[in-house]
Amino acid sequence: MNDSDSTPAPSPEKPSGLSEDVIAIVAGMLLLALCFAATVTMGTETLEGETVTAITNPLKGYVSKPGGWEANPVDAFTGTAEKPKLTWPGTLGALVILGVFMTALAPIMRPKANPGAFLGGFLILFLLATIAYILAGQSVVKSYNLEYALWALVVGLIIGNTIGKQAFGALGEAAMRTELYIKTGLVILGAEVLFSRLMALGLPGVMVAWVVTPIVLITTFWFGQKILKMKSASLNMVISADMSVCGVSAAIATAAACKAKKEELSVAIGLSLCFTAVMMAVMPALITTMGLDEELGGAWIGGTIDATGAVAVAGGLLGETALEVAATVKMIQNILIGVIAFGVAVYWTTRSDSDEGESPKIGAGEIWKRFPKFVLGFIAASIIASLIYASSSEGEMLVSATTAVTKGLRGWLFCLAFICIGIDLNFRQLSSQFHGGKPLILYICGQTLNVILTLAMAYLAFKVIPWGS
Repeated sequence: MNDSDSTPAPSPEKPSGLSEDVIAIVAGMLLLALCFAATVTMGTETLEGETVTAITNPLKGYVSKPGGWEANPVDAFTGTAEKPKLTWPGTLGALVILGVFMTALAPIMRPKANPGAFLGGFLILFLLATIAYILAGQSVVKSYNLEYALWALVVGLIIGNTIGKQAFGALGEAAMRTELYIKTGLVILGAEVLFSRLMALGLPGVMVAWVVTPIVLITTFWFGQKILKMKSASLNMVISADMSVCGVSAAIATAAACKAKKEELSVAIGLSLCFTAVMMAVMPALITTMGLDEELGGAWIGGTIDATGAVAVAGGLLGETALEVAATVKMIQNILIGVIAFGVAVYWTTRSDSDEGESPKIGAGEIWKRFPKFVLGFIAASIIASLIYASSSEGEMLVSATTAVTKGLRGWLFCLAFICIGIDLNFRQLSSQFHGGKPLILYICGQTLNVILTLAMAYLAFKVIPWGS
């Protein structure tokens, strides 16, 4: 054997830079820290006598999205003569904050990106995201609850299926970081998920939100795999989580946890938004026809309609009590986003390979390697925000003032992600996911189970069990 034969082959060179999960945690935590520091150091206090009743974050006016409009899109940035509302400073502020943060992190991303190219691509994506927000704000569109995520997908699909991603050249390669935007937004979302929400409705609310949700999720996933025999387990899981937990946010978190394809996430989001629009209009009328009171009707709405905004609209159509109960049940349910994503990630890292007919033995090291680390950032943000919330009489106001800004940043990050998803997709890829109509059947069957079980549990929790008596 000669020397050349004994020379070991060089190991493949690992891509330099930090992973998207690590970058997302760093970016998310820094953005949260910035907004919280602004609240603490420069927040404006509202006083009643000597008591602080509210705190306003100084960044609030500089982080927002385009507003509503009817006939003139410019009104989305300026309001009308009768109702002036300047939103362009908030749009510009979001661009500056996110642009600076993401561009600064570009040199340590995996793969590394040239800061200049990243910023150029980011500006293009932000412009497209702004167009999506404008389309979502049109009065007729808004009345049907066709949210920004849908319009971002549409805008991205138009670009991706006409001039294509290649038209952006190096700018597109640098800035189209779908997973980074999604995961950073999810870390920020963690600060909005407070454990103290559990106390608002107590055990009845927890029963409706926490008992039904995992039952529906697991049953729907089983139904898709065993009865419908869906080819893609990840598509099955994303649809199941989207429909059973809370729509877009749950779908995004679960898709990242089970490494779903972009077109699979798009299918789940599209189904969710369409059914949300229908349920938002139908459920209040159904509740009124059935003669249910506001408390029971609100709990039913909060546990079944996917989007938080749609829950508030539907609950408000019944009355103030229904609105409060519905919103609280939905917020309690939202706490499960991190739990579900964590559980799905563990399941996928230990069991997904068994789909190939084997039962692999995967050690703790391999589980950690595969595990999506952004989930830990989400949980950490939730714990920290919950501790601050409960720390003092002003804790609630500090957290509320901070998340009033971070919600806007999260919305922009999700919108950027859906633009990227649309650009990366083509209609043939998207249509292939609907082959045989199985995703639609899965969603309808799962949501039907969800509606029935949630009503039964809400009736049991709010009308039958004598809590505390």
